[in-house]
Amino acid sequence: MERPQPDSMPQDLSEALKEATKEVHTQAENAEFMKNFQKGQVTRKGFKLVMASLYHVYEALEEEIEHNRENPVYAPLYFPEELHRKAALERDMAFWYGPRWHEAIPYTQATRRYVQRLQEVGRREPELLVAHAYTRYLGDLSGGQVLKKIAQKALDLPSSGEGVDFFTFPNIASATKFKQLYRSRMNSLEMTPEVRQRVIEEAKTAFLLNIQLFEELQELLSKDTEDQSPSQASGLRQRVGRRAQDSTPAETPRGKPQLNLPSQAPLLRWVLTLSFLVATVAVGLYVM
Repeated sequence: MERPQPDSMPQDLSEALKEATKEVHTQAENAEFMKNFQKGQVTRKGFKLVMASLYHVYEALEEEIEHNRENPVYAPLYFPEELHRKAALERDMAFWYGPRWHEAIPYTQATRRYVQRLQEVGRREPELLVAHAYTRYLGDLSGGQVLKKIAQKALDLPSSGEGVDFFTFPNIASATKFKQLYRSRMNSLEMTPEVRQRVIEEAKTAFLLNIQLFEELQELLSKDTEDQSPSQASGLRQRVGRRAQDSTPAETPRGKPQLNLPSQAPLLRWVLTLSFLVATVAVGLYVM
């Protein structure tokens, strides 16, 4: 009897997902926002934006998971104590946005699209929740600790973990062993070939939604920089202009400039004003 070829042999779901999402996974890692983050080039504003988006995403994901916790299409992957991130993100939101953070956190368009897709899947195609849980939770376990350290260093955050609770999984002693357990549970799920293929395609969609989120955040940050710099430079130039007008020397009848300095005190004030003017012009050129 002829043995089946390797390409035609059954493949574990976890391996199939990993193989099928290689390309989009690389795209997500190479998104400008994430590349900058990994280099330590992250601002407080950028970090607050991405954490707020993650809060909305995990709130929606975990709400749908709770609705389907006893559904056999997802139940084996139900690990609320070990994995769920909403409570940690709530603490992070309070740290970054204050006690009234519910009213303060942004909700971007790409984040809304991501949330809408999670809600649609949870209510109409709960078997596809596997793809979103795989994409988010295993990704967080794999790279979370590295990103946490980068953020703490770049943003000068306390070593106690405040502001980055999201990246900490206190109920998982070994990320490697837990991921092995999680993958084995994934591979035990019973699904038809058609459902299996839909799960694989949904995992690609999940990565694309994350890429769109990162691209939007980077665009918002870039736009904010462009909007602020010209106005700051313009304000400096206006202030320089006003000070220059105020310090214009008086004209003599022969048209020659003459400094109106009847005493030493006005002379001192004029010298100080001129020094401040030179410093201000230098700052203005630097900003431009």
